[in-house]
Amino acid sequence: MTDSPRQDTKRQRDLKLELTWVGKDHRPRLEPRILLEDPTRNYHAAARVTEADQFENMLIFGDNLLALQSLATDPKVKGKVKCIFIDPPYNTGSAFEHYDDGMEHSLWLSMMRERLELLDELLTEDGSLWISLDDNEVHYLKVLCDEIIGRRNFLANIVWQSKDTPGNNSSGIAQTPDGLTQSMRKRPR
Repeated sequence: MTDSPRQDTKRQRDLKLELTWVGKDHRPRLEPRILLEDPTRNYHAAARVTEADQFENMLIFGDNLLALQSLATDPKVKGKVKCIFIDPPYNTGSAFEHYDDGMEHSLWLSMMRERLELLDELLTEDGSLWISLDDNEVHYLKVLCDEIIGRRNFLANIVWQSKDTPGNNSSGIAQTPDGLTQSMRKRPR
């Protein structure tokens, strides 16, 4: 009798350390989308100065998951992106006009997993992924990146402090970092 694909997946999971959460196995069903250019929003130079000038950059307005799915299925883009920077919701509970920054932790992890898997498909073999977060979710994100992109591809955490951040002279321990940037670089598997 042959094992089902589900049993094989479970057996593979049992062999490695992974981050788990409620709803991890639930995947959103996304309808295919086509990106359409809006010439009124083009911001590149009117003419090339040299043959090395790049005119293929894109600024995409809309839902980022649907846009990433469209890019990941486009042979002109898939596997050809050299550098990606994302600034996801820090999940601090703050109110913002354009996105929810107070998601339940398991929903935040699911949201990030879907995007990281698509971003991984976009990167070149030597491409890099830069992610800006704070202490609220960065450690979970690190484990999630290890699972999706590979632990050996982690480069560094970069911590920075702005001049407006309170120093360590408060009555308790000051939370000084304004941002933690995770740097991942794909390496040949």
